[in-house]
Amino acid sequence: MLDATAILTPHAPTPVGPYSQAIRVDGFVFCSGQVGIDPKTGAIVEGGVAAQARQVLDNLAAVLKSADLTLEAIVKTTIFLTDINDFAAVNAVYGERMGTPPPARSTIAVAALPLGARVEIEAIASAGA
Repeated sequence: MLDATAILTPHAPTPVGPYSQAIRVDGFVFCSGQVGIDPKTGAIVEGGVAAQARQVLDNLAAVLKSADLTLEAIVKTTIFLTDINDFAAVNAVYGERMGTPPPARSTIAVAALPLGARVEIEAIASAGA
């Protein structure tokens, strides 16, 4: 059996399925994808893709904080966009929040995301050895 620890915080959206907000294993924290849900209301934030991207990063930061980490611990992200034309807006928000050097990253255009979200980001963070 894998020696893994589930991470759960009320400061990020509650999982709506059989998955964890994040799993800590072998010196890494693997964060499930986050969309721009406000954990207080359970709804996607208003204000367009940039507002959603900010909420996504707030949600990832909350998950990482419950693992005693920050966004600066992230070594790899995957960004999912429902419209590749949103790339520049999401990239601007992402660039404001990520450390130096920024993590490795992939960006993928997808047909749809849960709850009509326009952006989702998953992350892998280093939790030390």
